[in-house]
Amino acid sequence: MPAQKITIEVTIAASMRDVWHHWNTPAEIMQWNTASEDWHTTSSKVDLRVGGAYSSRMEAKDGSFGFDFTGTYTRVVEHELIESKLGDRVLLVEFFPVSGGVTVRETFDADLDHSIEQQEAGWLAILNHFKKHVESVPGA
Repeated sequence: MPAQKITIEVTIAASMRDVWHHWNTPAEIMQWNTASEDWHTTSSKVDLRVGGAYSSRMEAKDGSFGFDFTGTYTRVVEHELIESKLGDRVLLVEFFPVSGGVTVRETFDADLDHSIEQQEAGWLAILNHFKKHVESVPGA
């Protein structure tokens, strides 16, 4: 049975160039990649090409828990989309120019360990942190 798909999106008041840069630059990812203020990303690696890998180490700030979020790029179209595999799951990130900014849409296969509502809320919280981060950068 195919995995259930979850789709979330935000619109960011910034240029496509800036959105793409902040999405794909390890130092930037470490600034925004968190679902809540009691977590942080302690490392990030990006090899943005088909067959390349990415990873982010996410940890609770109190040191109580951490995990690695990893995937392999399967399709990359600059300023348009990034598709990757997370084990046997698929993640598609699309970038759409809109009036006044860029809409970022993530569609991913739900995992079996958490409720759809938990996954949607967690991924959307991270996407909203991304929006806040990009919009707070001067000139974005």
